[in-house]
Amino acid sequence: MATLDLQQTVYELVTAHPEVADVLYEIGLKDIKNPAILNTMGRFMTIPKGAAMKKVPLAQIVAKLEAKGFEVINDAGN
Repeated sequence: MATLDLQQTVYELVTAHPEVADVLYEIGLKDIKNPAILNTMGRFMTIPKGAAMKKVPLAQIVAKLEAKGFEVINDAGN
């Protein structure tokens, strides 16, 4: 099981685990599939910040990532 640290940037997480992009896209964070955005905003944006900005509950993202087999650390509940 891969561990995702939500204090890491979206760019770092997607680079290490490309399937994270698919999960975020499915939830509604469509910009994740745009390489220009991933390579700019993704370098400083974290999943919790992106979730707040797009008004997607962080718990929903964490649950989806865990359902895909990831261990999620450093979310608001940890």
